[in-house]
Amino acid sequence: MMAKASFQAAVIRFRLYEYRAGLKALRGVSTMPSGSADVSSILDRILDAATDNLRIAKILVQMGLDPNNVTYDAIFNRLLEIFVHNITLANLFAAVGAVFFVATLLMRTMVPLRVANMIGCALFAVFGALSANVSTFLLYLLLLPINALRLRQMLKLVKKARHAAEGDMSIEWLKPFMTERKYRHGDTLFRLGDPANEMLLTVTGKFLVKEINVEIGPGTLMGELGFLTPDNRRTGTIECIEDGQVLTITYDRLLEIYFQDPQFGYYFLVLTSQRLLQNIDRLQKQLATERAAATNRIA
Repeated sequence: MMAKASFQAAVIRFRLYEYRAGLKALRGVSTMPSGSADVSSILDRILDAATDNLRIAKILVQMGLDPNNVTYDAIFNRLLEIFVHNITLANLFAAVGAVFFVATLLMRTMVPLRVANMIGCALFAVFGALSANVSTFLLYLLLLPINALRLRQMLKLVKKARHAAEGDMSIEWLKPFMTERKYRHGDTLFRLGDPANEMLLTVTGKFLVKEINVEIGPGTLMGELGFLTPDNRRTGTIECIEDGQVLTITYDRLLEIYFQDPQFGYYFLVLTSQRLLQNIDRLQKQLATERAAATNRIA
C-alpha cells in the first residue's frame, strides 16, 4: 500500500515538475512584458508549494502518523484517538441529531418525517447551546415550531379524514385547502365528458345533475369521480338552478395532500366510495319509484 501510494505521488510530482519546466522554457523564449513574467513566477511558487504538499511523508506527518510505520493498526489507533479526543456532550447531541436528519431522508410519509425532524432540530439546538454557537442554536430553535405546526396540521387532516371514513361525511377539514367561487342561475359548472381538473363542494344554492335529474343542495361534493377516472373526464353535466357559492380544490392539490400522507389518500377513497354508493342507492330508489308508477299505470 505504501509503495503504491509513493509511486502515485511520484508520478504527480513528475507531472508538476514537467509542467513547471515547460512554463520556464516558454517564459525564456517569450517576449511577454515583465508583468506576465511576475505571473509566471507566482505560478512557479504555487507549483512548488503543491509539489511539496503532495509528499506522502508530509501528509502522514500532518495526520499524526509515522511515515516509517504505516499499518492498519496505526491508522485505526490514530482515528480512535481523534474520535476519543473529540467526544464531548455537545458533539454527542450533534451526532444523534445527524442520525435523525438522515432518517428523514429515508422516510416515505410526512408524519414520521416531521417527528424525526423535530427531534433532530431539538438535538442540534442543544448542540448549539452547549458549544456556544448562537447561529446554530437560533436556526434549529426556529425550525422546531415550524415543524410542530406542520405536524399538527397533518394530524388534524388525517383525523378528520378518519372520521369521514367512519361515517361522518363532513369534509370541513378540507375547506382550508379550497378556493371560493360563485355561480348564477343558468350557469353550467361542467358538462358530461369535459376534462376534469377540480373537485367542488357546494356551500349555498342549488345545482342539477341533468343526466339523472337530481338536485344537489349545500354541503355536497361534486366532481370527485373525475379525480378517480383514468382519463379524468366528467361523468355528468351540472347546472346551477339557484344562485350559490361553491368551494373548489384542484386535483393537483389533492394529489399533493395524498403524497404528504398516503393514509389520507386511503380515507379519501373511502369517502368518495361512500358518495358513489349513495348515488347508486338514490338511483335505485328512483328507478324503483318509476317502475312502481309504470306498473300502476298499466294496472
